[in-house]
Amino acid sequence: MKKREVSISYLEYNNRDELPVAEKQLVEEAVAAASGAYAPYSHFMVGAAILLDDGTVIRGANVENAAFPSGSCAEKTALSYMVANHGDRKALAIAIAALADGKMTEEPVPPCGNCRQMLIEEEQRSGSHIQVILAGKSAVYVLETSQALMPLSFTGSNLRK
Repeated sequence: MKKREVSISYLEYNNRDELPVAEKQLVEEAVAAASGAYAPYSHFMVGAAILLDDGTVIRGANVENAAFPSGSCAEKTALSYMVANHGDRKALAIAIAALADGKMTEEPVPPCGNCRQMLIEEEQRSGSHIQVILAGKSAVYVLETSQALMPLSFTGSNLRK
């Protein structure tokens, strides 16, 4: 038997103002996307902004539905739009921000497991890492890769016999 450990590292900023300009701008795009979310049930509005390798920014927002869980997450919305409309481009970074009752959440909000899986799959599809920026009012976390969100993840390589 072997005991192994899995750990991640990330940068933590005290607020958005400490971020480098490009990351700060991407967070602002995510906040703007969250403002347009459709969340009449939870009032928890999430926005995602993806920076592509040509400078294009793709926004996505969560969309709730009375028939739970048939809504869509902000990250999933942005990633799906990116693949459908900019499939030849690479995602460099994604910023995620959430508003609760119209105000930015105090702590950063990480993506759900399904969205983490989609981010990891996109990294594999494109062959490049996606920086993940999780923004809250009191802190911003920056991870070098989406793989850090889900160590020991299930990927296409697990399907090979």
